[in-house]
Amino acid sequence: MSQTLTKGTGAGAAGTASAAASKRRWWILSIIGIAQLMVVLDATIVNIALPSAQADLGFSDGSRQWIVTAYSLAFASLLLLGGRIADLFGRKPAFLVGVAGFAAASVLGGASTGFGMLVTARALQGVFGALLAPAALSLLNTTFTDAKERAKAFSVYGAIAGAGGAVGLLLGGLLTDALDWRWTLFVNLVFALVAFAGGWVLLSGHRDAAGSKLDLPGTVLVSTGLFSLVYGFSNAETHDWSSPATWGFLVAGGVLLAAFAWWQTRAAHPLLPMRVLLDRNRAASFLTVLITGAGMFGVFLFLTYYLQLNLGFSPTRTGVAFLPMMAALMVMAQVSTTVLVPRIGPKAVIPAGFAVAALGMAWLTGIGVGSSFSTDVLPQLLLIGAGLGMVMPPAMSLATDGIAPEDAGVASATVNTMQQVGGSIGTALLNTLAASAATSYLAGKDVTDKLVQAQSTIESYTTAFWWSAGFFAAGALIALVLYRRGRPVQDPDAAPVVHM
Repeated sequence: MSQTLTKGTGAGAAGTASAAASKRRWWILSIIGIAQLMVVLDATIVNIALPSAQADLGFSDGSRQWIVTAYSLAFASLLLLGGRIADLFGRKPAFLVGVAGFAAASVLGGASTGFGMLVTARALQGVFGALLAPAALSLLNTTFTDAKERAKAFSVYGAIAGAGGAVGLLLGGLLTDALDWRWTLFVNLVFALVAFAGGWVLLSGHRDAAGSKLDLPGTVLVSTGLFSLVYGFSNAETHDWSSPATWGFLVAGGVLLAAFAWWQTRAAHPLLPMRVLLDRNRAASFLTVLITGAGMFGVFLFLTYYLQLNLGFSPTRTGVAFLPMMAALMVMAQVSTTVLVPRIGPKAVIPAGFAVAALGMAWLTGIGVGSSFSTDVLPQLLLIGAGLGMVMPPAMSLATDGIAPEDAGVASATVNTMQQVGGSIGTALLNTLAASAATSYLAGKDVTDKLVQAQSTIESYTTAFWWSAGFFAAGALIALVLYRRGRPVQDPDAAPVVHM
């Protein structure tokens, strides 16, 4: 009888410990979500505040793009390094330093007295974001190992990654209208304090790749390569494609990244081990994130222009207009990761999501000068949000699924890198194509006529929407070809170890 009681007590204690660990995992998800939201929304929250910041600090239209570009350049070029640092020195210190540094850079930006100070602050945000973002995603990957819990966790994370840009537009509009443009930067203190306190209490400092060394040649090659690539695409917005400032950096970026890939096959401690890239589903997921990043730009930027300049929406109302899309994305994120992918596999779900998003973008090309938001924009946004909800969360989950614990940080960094590079490509291509479409429309017409001017902007927006639809359609075909058939099977031997 004594033995029975002892066994019962042991089982009860084990059950209590398991429940406590499970509860702790969901608290970890909440702080990771807050940190990720801070990083993602900062890519768009400042956009709405730019006119106010420009008027306050007195910088030129030509300089304005660097407020955005400084962040994306530093972020994209240092992500792989940030991910490897998290593997080598521990995800907890990487997470905490990233959060604290991001908050400090935000305060510096909010207190800016001139253009140079603001650009420096935005670059520093990118530096610390490059440390924080892969640490956050790798923490998620190593914390949630059970298939069902992992699906739920990645549905939340993927929804934040997909909808964070829209949240940035809404929050940026509210803060700019109600307070001042500086609060689009100061608000990060709120997110950072919660994330830092939670991370300090809940996370452990375990190092899965403590025996490895940092690949310095690889770090230099990939950082300069990504910098050149993103910088080249950024220059395409302000220079012609035939300008050496554009194609020169793009060529240099391609050469440096090719050299990086060659070096990774020979380095003793590669920054990005080839085993991370060679899994078929993982490679397909990296490409999916890249294409989604390029296509989503068409939704956020050009639709923001249309709502404010053509339909007369305020910054706050513009942000609110994106809420239905966010809701659709979050609902489908949950459905796709917890129901659809586990039952029928990514080869059916992700291409279908791309196809739905492409249909929504194509439908959005029907906007005109006198269009109504409720009939000509809202249904399309719901469709796009649902489609992206079927694409982003499953792709992010599969991109890090089954990865060895010592590679979790760099695999997570690769996901973030693909999203950033995709966004840079989308920015350059769609801006250039939209400007060319507007110029072509105005040829031979009375450019002083306000109706003609308005119609030329519509032409530029719809051109961008058509190309975004094309990106998503290409994504559907690529995903259909690359993803393996069947449901993803969790390999217990490959499952990462939980360190909390």
